[in-house]
Amino acid sequence: MSDSCFQFPIRVYYEDTDAGGIVYYANYLKFCERARTEWLRALGVNQIKFLEQNIGFVVTKVAMNNIASARLDDLLTVTTQIKQLKRASIIFTQQIINQNDTKLCEVEVNVACVDFNKNKPVAIPSFILGALESVS
Repeated sequence: MSDSCFQFPIRVYYEDTDAGGIVYYANYLKFCERARTEWLRALGVNQIKFLEQNIGFVVTKVAMNNIASARLDDLLTVTTQIKQLKRASIIFTQQIINQNDTKLCEVEVNVACVDFNKNKPVAIPSFILGALESVS
């Protein structure tokens, strides 16, 4: 859906690795979460604003393909794009590459906008939808 791509740098710290200095696989998902959050922030979307209204995003599905390992002190870049934007959900595609332009991981994440009071899907608020459509 989108040619627009957000890039977020992450340095691999000791706490991100296992005893062998290799990034623990679940941390790739954390890196992707941070990149999506920072993209929203860069678009002017303050998550606290909609959390105060008891609305937020929840991950409904993740597909991850680990291709190669990141290591302690690597400088990674997480790229994020919108694959599909619907009224109450978004599908993101993300990649993690290292400083040598080696692709380490591919992730596709489905998120739904949810009303936490009702625990049900709800339309993405217009101020967020507008920001996302501007980069789609």
